[in-house]
Formats: sequence, structure tokens, C-alpha cells
Amino acid sequence: MPILAVMLLLTASCSRKVTQSGKASYYADKFQGRKTASGETFKQNRMTAAHQTLPFGTKVKVTNLDNGKTIKVRVNDRGPFVSGRIIDLSKKAARKLGMVQAGVANVKIKYKKKR
Repeated sequence: MPILAVMLLLTASCSRKVTQSGKASYYADKFQGRKTASGETFKQNRMTAAHQTLPFGTKVKVTNLDNGKTIKVRVNDRGPFVSGRIIDLSKKAARKLGMVQAGVANVKIKYKKKR
């Protein structure tokens, strides 16, 4: 492998910024007031999200690929547990992304890996 290719490969793998694309959904109202996996009480009016593997407290930038709207949320729960979905959002976050009517949106998420 050429040296430049090795250097590019190492640079890409050492990057702290990670992106992931897939579908986002949002919490049903019945989850309001229930405990999240982090132990917090879930509130629909907060900018929070569920992700299967990211550490609690991770700040995630979410972009709706259908309309270009972008928000920032904090991970405080686990999920979603539906194939193809990568993040579940609070209703406030979903509203700001313009996806409440559709229920599901194509998104890209970005976050920084902790060192």
C-alpha cells in the first residue's frame, strides 16, 4: 500500500468525529414521566434522545436529510429497537426537525468520540 494511502487511513481512523445515517423516530406520549435507561425522568419537552450504544450525556447533532433542519440533543436513554432506526428523539426535538407529521425521517447524526 502506498505511504499516502496508509497516512490517510490512519488519519480517518483516528478522527474523533463520527457520522451515522439512518432513520429517526420519536417517543410516543405514553413515555412521558417514565424513567430512562440513564435513570432520568423522560420529558417530551427536552432536547434528548435514545441511542443504542453512545454513552449517556453524549451531545449529538442530528440533521433531517429530507428538509436540511439540524438540532442538537443529549443522549439519556437506550433505543431505538426497530431495525433501520438509529436514534429516537423527544417530541420537542422531532418538532424542531420537522418530522412529527411523518413520524420517521431520514437523518444523519454526528458526534465526537470520547477519548
